[in-house]
Amino acid sequence: MTVLRVIDFETTGMTPPEAQVVEVGYCDLTRGEDGAWSVGQPESWLCGVSAMPPEVRAVHHITLADVAGLAPFDPASVVAPHCAAVIAHNWSFEAAFLGDQQTPAICTYKAALRVWPDAPSHSNGVLRYWLEDQGLLSLDHDTAMPPHRAGPDAYVTAHILKALLAAGATGREMIAWTQEPRLLPKITFGKHKGSQWSDAPADYLEWVAHRSDLDADTKWNAARELQRRRAS
Repeated sequence: MTVLRVIDFETTGMTPPEAQVVEVGYCDLTRGEDGAWSVGQPESWLCGVSAMPPEVRAVHHITLADVAGLAPFDPASVVAPHCAAVIAHNWSFEAAFLGDQQTPAICTYKAALRVWPDAPSHSNGVLRYWLEDQGLLSLDHDTAMPPHRAGPDAYVTAHILKALLAAGATGREMIAWTQEPRLLPKITFGKHKGSQWSDAPADYLEWVAHRSDLDADTKWNAARELQRRRAS
């Protein structure tokens, strides 16, 4: 039996240590002896925090009164030794709060960019409904609600992970993709916005990769396309 643990955190902000985890959720995806994957029921719990800014309360609607007297977040409570991998839809976000872990990690966002480059968006919610519309995902609506809470979001991500595996992505591939920058299907900025990287002029790609002040992932995608052209 193989267990993949899908996690989700609701937090008081974006970056620790200033931001803290206020809710933990996980949902296990388990492969039985027959090789079939099944999504379990999500588990979640609240954690004590020192502050709760209004802009984050507006997202998850958890208040300081809700968590008064509760223990703070303990990273050791999330990843169990029997789990073959730990998964999150935006792994870099959860990883910042979770800290160093020996368990292999998978980012379903990065995997979805590769497996479904033509999806209308690669957010958790859009992927959920886009895959449902195609008959590639089926879940219990009530368990998936409300959004922006740790248990329901982990439950949705577990179903997206199941769909990724059904589409042919392997665990080893997704672990490798997680360690690389995001593979952006299209250019997301400037005069070539919406174009395939393969359609962009070489001098433009050279500027993006080596002379622009764009983010590292975007530069990597431009350099990757230049490398592909040189190799061919």
